Amino acid sequence: MKKALPLLLSLYFFAAKAQPLLDTAGELVVQKDNIIKSTTIVKIENLGVNINSDLPELRPTVSADGNLLFFICQNHPGNTKYRSVPNSQDIWYSVRDSTGKWSEALHMGYPLNTTHYNAVYWISPDKNKLLIRGAFNEGAFLGKGVSMCVMQPDSTWSEPNMLYIKNYQKYDRGRQSGASMAHDGKTLLLYMTPDPGSPYNDIYVCFLSASGTWTEPKSLGKKINLPGVDEMTPYLAADGVTLYFSSNRDGGLGDNDIWMARRLDDTWTKWSDPVNLGSPVNTEDWDAFFTLDAGGEYAYLTTNLDTYGESDIVRVKLMEREMPDPVVLVSGNVFNAKTKQPLSALLVYETLPDGAQAGNGLSSPNDGAFKIVLPYDKNYLICATADKFFAQSENLNLDSLVKAGYKEIHKDLYLVPIEIGQVVRLNNVFFDFDKSSLRPESFVELDRVVKLLTENPGIEIEMSAHTDSKGSDQYNFTLSDNRARSVMDYILSKGIASSRITSKGYGESKPVATNETDEGRQLNRRVEFTILKN
Repeated sequence: MKKALPLLLSLYFFAAKAQPLLDTAGELVVQKDNIIKSTTIVKIENLGVNINSDLPELRPTVSADGNLLFFICQNHPGNTKYRSVPNSQDIWYSVRDSTGKWSEALHMGYPLNTTHYNAVYWISPDKNKLLIRGAFNEGAFLGKGVSMCVMQPDSTWSEPNMLYIKNYQKYDRGRQSGASMAHDGKTLLLYMTPDPGSPYNDIYVCFLSASGTWTEPKSLGKKINLPGVDEMTPYLAADGVTLYFSSNRDGGLGDNDIWMARRLDDTWTKWSDPVNLGSPVNTEDWDAFFTLDAGGEYAYLTTNLDTYGESDIVRVKLMEREMPDPVVLVSGNVFNAKTKQPLSALLVYETLPDGAQAGNGLSSPNDGAFKIVLPYDKNYLICATADKFFAQSENLNLDSLVKAGYKEIHKDLYLVPIEIGQVVRLNNVFFDFDKSSLRPESFVELDRVVKLLTENPGIEIEMSAHTDSKGSDQYNFTLSDNRARSVMDYILSKGIASSRITSKGYGESKPVATNETDEGRQLNRRVEFTILKN
């Protein structure tokens, strides 16, 4: 249960102090010796007294939409073990409203805050999952590692459960360790050292396997992990390519600095030369815990310069060359197509035509809300999955869009109950103009139908195709009939008995929208199937 901010916290947060300096000079003129140098005005925005106090505020973690912030407050009287644990660190959070104002910070309470040192490492884009510090089993602390908490129907967090990482103990044997996760939910970044006598960390990557466990940590390679250097607090931007990390390598401004590199291929060992972000992101002191929202415009980090107390959370507007590639933030809700009631469901998004899983998510158990982050230059199939439902997938072809910067798109998803009479629209079945032959991008969608029929041998369906009103009635009927047959033939080629599927073209006779607009005609051009028997 979350608890309200105690009076003592208010005294800490609202103690009368001079306003910290908010603007620092700087400007991008040249990149020299792998340090970004600048002379334009770059604004350093202190997040204010609702978040910062005269205590150390550390390790900010911001949501993809930039409206939810978790951070550590150290030695706060409201912390779980304030009196018994030296330098107690608990998780606090704040929410930003539509005007950009951050709410008064609240203590997270159990099960996120325990008698150990606590931290949030990552928030899923849908804000329904948290990656936290420590290995737990149903809330019981086991030791070093990372764990996941999931939002429950009553709006509380589940007890944390550890991620099972192959041979994890072989790598995390140093004094410090930590983690972050890519927004795809299937790529985990860790920093740790396998040598208990070494003061230096390296950065590793793990991948989610089909069994739900994680692969053995893999070093990011020689450009990221230099010998005799401390590499830590990695953050992978929403584009899945741009890496920010803290390092005390040569060429910095002081102690640890924030550096940036871009992944060059899928081996995760080949990177561009790391570049120091320079001032004002970096200082002569120790700089780490860099994080971004999905827009990639603002960085959140900790500073001890011109603060209310020992260290504060600040926001910095990045210059263009410091920013990751733009992405699309897709939000929506998952609904029962029959009842129109919201559903909690797993989300999967795949690239077409190869069907490779690009990421996963989770819709809210309260209202079915979800958010996912998609890089450009791909064609995506997006669907939700739940027991006893078939997903009506959606298509987002970002391969055809010019990169015009960060975008937000709303798209609802529907799950159709597997019942007689239910109609499922197949939004990822494609044909060339005026033809009935299937394009390869269609096979991923149709394989989902094959899987449904294979796993439910009692189901029989009618596959139908429809057109808009352009063209003659006979032409539209013939085209739709040929398209429906083409889809049926593909499913039959996968071993489904011919007695279980029929096909029919309806031409323009069953519109679902007006034929007076391009949008309406697009909705009318469709392939769908109806469950005849179950």
